[in-house]
Parts: sequence; structure tokens; C-alpha cells
Amino acid sequence: MNTERIIIHSDLNNFYASVERKLHPELCGVPVAVCGSKEERRGIVLAKSEEAKRAGVKTGDTVWQAKRKCPDIVCVPPHFDEYMKHSRLVKKIYARYTDLIEGYGIDECWLDVTKSTKIFKEFSPMYTEVEGVRYFTDAYLTFLGDTIREEVKSEIGVTVSCGVSFNKAFAKLGSDLKKPDGTSVISKLNFKSVVNGLPVEDLLLVGRATKDKLYRMGLSTIGRLAAADDNLIKTEFGKFGETLLRYARGEDNDEVKHMDDKREYKSIGNSCTYPQDVTSFERVERLLYVLAESVAARLRESGQGLADTVHLWVRFDNLSDFSVQKKVRHTALCGEIARSAFELFKANVAPPFKVRALGVTVSGFDNGTSQITLDEEFGNYKKFEALEKCVDEIRKKHGYDKVQRANVAAEPSQMRNDIKNSHLIKPANFEDRENK
Repeated sequence: MNTERIIIHSDLNNFYASVERKLHPELCGVPVAVCGSKEERRGIVLAKSEEAKRAGVKTGDTVWQAKRKCPDIVCVPPHFDEYMKHSRLVKKIYARYTDLIEGYGIDECWLDVTKSTKIFKEFSPMYTEVEGVRYFTDAYLTFLGDTIREEVKSEIGVTVSCGVSFNKAFAKLGSDLKKPDGTSVISKLNFKSVVNGLPVEDLLLVGRATKDKLYRMGLSTIGRLAAADDNLIKTEFGKFGETLLRYARGEDNDEVKHMDDKREYKSIGNSCTYPQDVTSFERVERLLYVLAESVAARLRESGQGLADTVHLWVRFDNLSDFSVQKKVRHTALCGEIARSAFELFKANVAPPFKVRALGVTVSGFDNGTSQITLDEEFGNYKKFEALEKCVDEIRKKHGYDKVQRANVAAEPSQMRNDIKNSHLIKPANFEDRENK
């Protein structure tokens, strides 16, 4: 007899702020924002408490914007080592029930608990049968989410919201329905009544650009998207449109990865906000090399092979920003990534300019399957690759600043700026995809 899957999506509530409150109990009950360094001009809100959220504070607000919205807000610096530690402790609780645990950033996970005998022994009845198919009861599914939530709360001291469903897309959707500290069930028998009236942007993978396009097409709810003509969606969104339709119709059959599986990255990047505005092409080029060093090193460590797309993000002194990208030959070399990013900058920014922050990202990984070109085989690619790997090893053993590029030496403030190891890695498992 067929039995539906049980997928739980867990989302730690206001995670950074919750950990800060656990470390500093005097912060409980007051609006809190975890913010980057104001002195180094990284003064933006990274996370906020429920009180701050209710006052209108948003992630990405500057400190002064947050204080204008919520005058009594308390701003604290981030402690990423503590967040990583608490994330690992929470995952140990999940591992009591299943080894199918797939991370979605530091504070979210999917769990497949379909075969968890530990839970099965503690609740009855579990099933209802409809036309020869066995479905789990809503009461049982709620029990599963509540059990995990209570263990996290009592043992770790932070709260989590759980969505319980028969696939990953609806489990993720469910975890957003009751926040903070709640369990929502979207079962195979009731999902249309729960999700069809929800805004289409609540669906996994629907970011701002996709939402805007769907709204222009009159598809403002998940139900409208689910009922849309297949050819129309595929024409507008290509292969991505097939995924959107599967998710909206409850046909997502993606597996939850094993906890020991190697993480897949859709992109690898780094950004940096600078203490003073950057006003010359020469400085921009040097700073892009610093960023590209970290990106190339992370790419080599990731095991994702070579990348064929370089993305540039620029933020100006007035907080306006833009991002652009270009296709490149498959590469993992800092120099090629930096040069491509600088070409994008020169093509899109004219002097005078005042740059506040820069970001470099690579994507389009080949996972080691690209053909070796004549240039790679007989040219300088292999030589530069070996050289950069050697630099990686020296830096691991003796420190980041022991080997440095000559052009970066003209930028003393960046000689010790080990962006790779001073920024928290957060894999981008999914991202909004625009049709270019």
C-alpha cells in the first residue's frame, strides 16, 4: 500500500537575535537587532527580534533606519561562531529522528522523518486510508512538528517553526505560516484549501523578479499559478517554469539529502563594505582582486569544479546598487575572476563615482566535467592554478598576509583582510532566477 512522505521544514525563529538573547538574558523582552559594524560602515541589520519586526525593522535596514523606526531598539554585534555552534546543536536533535537532514543556510533544514521508528512508537492512530492509499493524519503530523519544536526549545533555548508536508516545497511554505514557534500541516488531502489562496511569492523559488513577472501575467496566487497553462509558463520561464508548476501543484518530488552528503552550491561569492568611499578605477580593481582571492579559494575548496559566470554587485554612497554578470570560460583562477569583474565595472560605471561596497560571485559550476582546452593543456592556466593552490596552502599554515599580490600591496588596509575566513559561509541552495 502506498504511503505519503513526511517532510518537515524547520526554521529557527529570529535565529541570530535569539542566540544573542540566550547569551545575554537582559535583552529578553526588548527590541533587538544584530548589526554589522557601524564604524566599518557595515551597519546594517542582519537579524531582528519579534519586537523589532513588529516596529517595522527589516533585515538590510541601516542602523539609523532601524533606530528611526524603533527608537528603543538595542543593537548588538554578530557572533557567528556562536550561531554556528547553536546550529550544530539543533541539528544533533534532528539527527535523533532521521539522518536525512538537508541544510538550507544556517537556520533552516529539511528533515525526512517518514521512516522514523522512534516517533512512530509514540502516537496512534497514525493513518487514515482513502481509496486504498494510506495518508498520515493531521493530528499525527502536528505531533511530529510539536515534538521537535519542544525539544529544541527546552534543550537549546531557542524556538523553531515547523512546516510538515508531503514534499519539500510545501514544508518550506508551512514553516512560514505560524511564526514564531508554531507547527503548520499541509497534507496531501488538504493542500489545495491551504495553499491555493496564498500569494504566489510565498512559494519556494519565487523571488522578487519572478513575483513581478507572475503578477504582470495575472498569476498573483499559488492557485492561479497551479491552474495556468503549461505552455504559457514554459514560454515565459523556460525550464524553470516547469519547476514552478510542479511546486504550485504539489508535485515536488525532490529528495531530502543525507546529512553527510556534500553540499551543492548554486553560487559562491563574497562582498565587503569599505570604511571610506572608493572613487578611482585603480582602487576598485585592487579591491576586486581581494574579493576574487576569497571566491577562487572557496571555489577550489567546494569541489564544484570550475565556474562559467562571474557576477558583480556594486553599492554606492547613496545606498543605491546594481548587479551584472557575464559568461566566461570555465575557470577557478582569481586573476580571471577579478579581471572579468573589473570589466563589468568599467562597462557599467562612469566617473565620478563613490562606491561604498563591492561583491563578486561565481556560478555555473561544471562539477569537474568541462573539456580541457588547448590553452589549459599547453598554456598558462595549469601553471596559474598550481600557483594559486600553493598560495592556499601557505596561507593555511602561516596566515593570510604571508603571501600577497603586488597590486594589493598598494592597498595596506586590505593586506590582512582575509574575507574568506572572516565571513560566514551560507550556501545558496536556491535563489530567484530571472530569465536573461
